[in-house]
Amino acid sequence: MTTVGLIGSGNIGSTLARLAVTAGHDVVLSNSRGPETLKDLVDELGIRARAATPAEAAAAGDLVVVTIPLRAYREVPVAPLAGKTVIDTNNYYPERDDSFPELDDESTTTSELLQRHLPQSRVVKGFNNIYFKHLLALARPAGAADRTSLPVAGDDATAKAEVTAFIDSIGYDTVDVGPLAEGWRFQRDTAAYGVFYTADPAAGFEQPGLPTDAQRLRDALAAARRYADV
Repeated sequence: MTTVGLIGSGNIGSTLARLAVTAGHDVVLSNSRGPETLKDLVDELGIRARAATPAEAAAAGDLVVVTIPLRAYREVPVAPLAGKTVIDTNNYYPERDDSFPELDDESTTTSELLQRHLPQSRVVKGFNNIYFKHLLALARPAGAADRTSLPVAGDDATAKAEVTAFIDSIGYDTVDVGPLAEGWRFQRDTAAYGVFYTADPAAGFEQPGLPTDAQRLRDALAAARRYADV
């Protein structure tokens, strides 16, 4: 099985760790506050999990997930991620991350920024458009009639295949959205973001998760509009 390195162990990171361990993967967790702060989570996850520094998690992972606030993306270690596939879960929230002019004018995307920072890695955008509670609740075995699809985007076909296989192992199908430049189609404030996976979108994130098949996701991706158009 795969060893998954996690740079960031907040809501999405810890949820992915739980799903990965359940699927039989090993996980190496890290955050900005130090391995000792992850003791309770590691104890919960059991023998397949351990805590480390971000650089150690990057080096240990066969597949590495970067799930930190966008403002900190330049702190992601570069050298230990060379040659590796990196899943980027990031979203841009100016009120949290401060302003990024190239994102404000939509000349690039969050995952393209990370790819630029990691020139020898293969970045794939994923897991950014689903609430962490829904991510945990909607996982289903392969072939289940109510299996949910998640979007991925990336410039490297082999990396996307690797990420697709991992996502399948933890309980989801995927829809390939194309290159990283198309990742805007499932960023915040688009039709495929956030409450898209809720049973009652008007009621917000805390509603029960809604199993969502590939066709409904494709329709939402096709309906996406740029920030300037919404």
